Amino acid sequence: MTLTPELYQRFIDLVYKKTGIMFEENKRYFVERRLTDRVEQLEIDSFRDYFFMLKYSNDESELQEITNRLTINETYFFRDFPQLQGFAESVLPQMIKSKEAAGQRTLKIWSAGCATGEEPYTLAIILMEMIPDFEKWKIQILGTDINTRVLDLARKGLYNSRSIKDVPLDYLERYFTKRGSMYSMNLNVKGMVDYRILNLSDQSKFRDHQSFDFIFCRNVLIYFDTASRFKVLDSFYNSLRSGGIIYLGHSESVARITEAFKMKRIQDNIYYYKP
Repeated sequence: MTLTPELYQRFIDLVYKKTGIMFEENKRYFVERRLTDRVEQLEIDSFRDYFFMLKYSNDESELQEITNRLTINETYFFRDFPQLQGFAESVLPQMIKSKEAAGQRTLKIWSAGCATGEEPYTLAIILMEMIPDFEKWKIQILGTDINTRVLDLARKGLYNSRSIKDVPLDYLERYFTKRGSMYSMNLNVKGMVDYRILNLSDQSKFRDHQSFDFIFCRNVLIYFDTASRFKVLDSFYNSLRSGGIIYLGHSESVARITEAFKMKRIQDNIYYYKP
């Protein structure tokens, strides 16, 4: 079977329309390999037949399957530790102080593109460690991803040694249970996170996600083109409360896309807030 340039373009256009994720020409081998694996698994005669199946079927389960196969999920606990340290030691205490002054003890945090759950669980651990009267707070942590397979793994909360390589030893002993060669997230942490499927390019779904204090969307927007990034950031802006904060990856910048957010720097860490 041969995947022609014309048909390859039609496949990636279909995925773009579904997810907002743009696959450039340098990703052709990656995309073609995963399409080939799926076509052979389903014993379909040609890429063209598979394309028409994806495009015209009333059942979107196969489109979800290929989306799962094409979305890469590279993550681990306490990824980009300096940024998380700035959040934990500087930004979060300021937010806590402001909330308490207003007579509020609620926090809403969203991990967008959460993959297998390491980021939202990391945030849960940070909150438990850094909020002195943690048990008196009402805390909601939402983890979303377009990939249903990784969300299932996140809910299980079972991780290999690579995922926990940057977890401080005392945290590892306090929040994880060793199970053979794997590490299981303890229930008190798992219970803090609600996982849901969400397509970031579907702006209509954002109406159910409002009044967040923090949004973490790190190393996700790099997979979107400029138009899609603008739409996603606009939706995030509407999902934050006034004064709410969004964190991106170090290679990502809100300023290049929209002027709606204001930037703030704490030492070497940058974050953006909704005025």
